[in-house]
Amino acid sequence: MPTRKSSATWEGGLKGGKGSFKGESGLGGSYSFGSRFENAPQSNPEELLAAALAACYSMALSGGLEKNGTPPTRVATDVACTIEKVGEGFKITKMHLTVRAKVPNVDAATFDKLAQGTKDGCPVSQVFKGNVPMTLEARLE
Repeated sequence: MPTRKSSATWEGGLKGGKGSFKGESGLGGSYSFGSRFENAPQSNPEELLAAALAACYSMALSGGLEKNGTPPTRVATDVACTIEKVGEGFKITKMHLTVRAKVPNVDAATFDKLAQGTKDGCPVSQVFKGNVPMTLEARLE
């Protein structure tokens, strides 16, 4: 199985500094104190965590639905990663997933059961499990 790699560099102090990151696939961007803890433009690690969870969850739910004999035609997942000041530092306090899926021949109860199970079972969500509360809204289209 592959090992994926990324790197990041930070230059300067916390509030006035700037950072950049790059993955081996070419994915990359810039970030700053303002883009992490305020509303400044640029990327941030929390956005990357949300994207990783959304991508993993969509793929894992598709696999679970297919294994159930009800393959989806589409699974779209949005993830909101919340970071807040906690004590003297900052902490990721919540991951909220919203999934919408087109799945022929599946009833709502089965879909919800598979969606909830995937929330706890996909590889990226397992990183957060027990560390960061995860909530899920799932609906069929």
